[in-house]
Amino acid sequence: MKLGSQAHVIKTFNKLIELLPAPDRTRTQIILLAGAVTPFRNDTDRELSFRQESNFHYLSGCAVPSSYLLFTFQQGTSLAEQPLTQLFIPKAEIADLMWSVPPPTVEEASKLYQMTRVQYLSELPNAIKEQMKAYPGAIFHILPAGSPLFPTIPAHYTELLLPPHAPTTDDHLLTALHRARLTKDADEIEAIRKANAISSRAHEVVMRVLGQGEKGTSQTTNQMRLDQCLTPSAVHQAYLPIVAASTRASTLHYCCNDREFAWGPVGAHDHQNGDCLTHGEGRQLNPQVLLIDAGCEWDCYASDITRTMPVGNGGKFTPEARAIYELVLEMQRLSMEALKPGVHWDAIQLLCHRTLIRGFQRLGIFKSPNSPGSGSWNAEEAILASGVSTAFFPHGVGHSLGLDVHDVPSASKPERNDTVGKGIELGHQSFYTYLRLRLPLEEGMVVTVEPGIYFSPHLLAPVRDSKHIDHEMLKQYESVGGVRIEDVVVITQSGYENLTTVRSDTNWIESVCSGAL
Repeated sequence: MKLGSQAHVIKTFNKLIELLPAPDRTRTQIILLAGAVTPFRNDTDRELSFRQESNFHYLSGCAVPSSYLLFTFQQGTSLAEQPLTQLFIPKAEIADLMWSVPPPTVEEASKLYQMTRVQYLSELPNAIKEQMKAYPGAIFHILPAGSPLFPTIPAHYTELLLPPHAPTTDDHLLTALHRARLTKDADEIEAIRKANAISSRAHEVVMRVLGQGEKGTSQTTNQMRLDQCLTPSAVHQAYLPIVAASTRASTLHYCCNDREFAWGPVGAHDHQNGDCLTHGEGRQLNPQVLLIDAGCEWDCYASDITRTMPVGNGGKFTPEARAIYELVLEMQRLSMEALKPGVHWDAIQLLCHRTLIRGFQRLGIFKSPNSPGSGSWNAEEAILASGVSTAFFPHGVGHSLGLDVHDVPSASKPERNDTVGKGIELGHQSFYTYLRLRLPLEEGMVVTVEPGIYFSPHLLAPVRDSKHIDHEMLKQYESVGGVRIEDVVVITQSGYENLTTVRSDTNWIESVCSGAL
């Protein structure tokens, strides 16, 4: 196993024991796990990019397709400190040697992955039978059977476990793995730090290309790419990049990425313009924002960074875009200042909505008690209770991150929210509809902090008659589209550490995007 994965195995088994009924906790526990297989395009023989299944990687560090793990653990015995760890890999055939790079040999894999035993896949049935004989009454644990979300264990393996041979359950393993993966060790944090460093450089490269375009150099904005992420051990993007300009930035996961910037008047329906605004002589690049949400993986560990930058206007934000950008920056800064172990994530979400409301009152988008003809019904608390701010900030302020960009969903968002009965102020229930994290923070958690403000016609439609909004003032800001700023942080003993290195302060962004820096 790679460095740290032995600890991951023990951590997972301990979480598994916690989930079991008391009479089963002293029994031998065995995990049988299938790795991912090489995918192919539709019904052809053309390979697609291989990426190991996250739980398999967490327990082994093994990147060999079509591999299997068989782990044995028992409390109160030497197996509790040194579980039996067995890895089974496919044997290279002549076709593997002819067409592609073959899998490692058993001898090579033994050096790469420090397992108790490494064998070829043909030995897996014998190994299963061996464990059943050595530990009668052992409980076998697998990931949810029949789920399309996880690699399938073929019947010729699972049939060996059918009653009366061995009790097998898929009730607990996924939950145990998610709970184990929720907090990260030093090696995991280092991998995430590396992924964020690579992705941070890529984001800055895009900004500098923008700056060159503003200065009229031969490298235009249409040549922007995030290929700075493509380095050894960072062969995958952690998710499909979101690249959205102008009003398209109001779509949270705009992944079309197939339109040019807005040229000519920017209207409310530019996403439907069929590129008709982007052709013709003497066209001018309209002032607009460009939102890029993209990050690579390093050794399967994710990064997740969003930067919003000015395009056109000499690389400067318009007054409206700058005001919204600095308000989102304030939402993020105040959120980060509040981060520490024990703070509930719901409190961070509420803080963002409060900050947005106060900012909108300063800008005049939301009315205040001092507005002409207004009163206490436009006080901050009244607007908060109405839930109207959800139309502008509909998503959660962040999520857990690790081997998956939206990591360990069952552990991050429990069925029963921990704020119940603990006196934590929640505000309007709509603030929490799309949260992916609803837990008190713990040391070692890695989370994103990604507030945003959006002017989506679809989300604004239900609040067009809100008495809290100055609708004429709102019209001045709708063309901004959307602004999001996202960093990845690790929760430390006393607060947090920001793992994202690309800057986001307004003056630096404008200096780079204008070509001045």
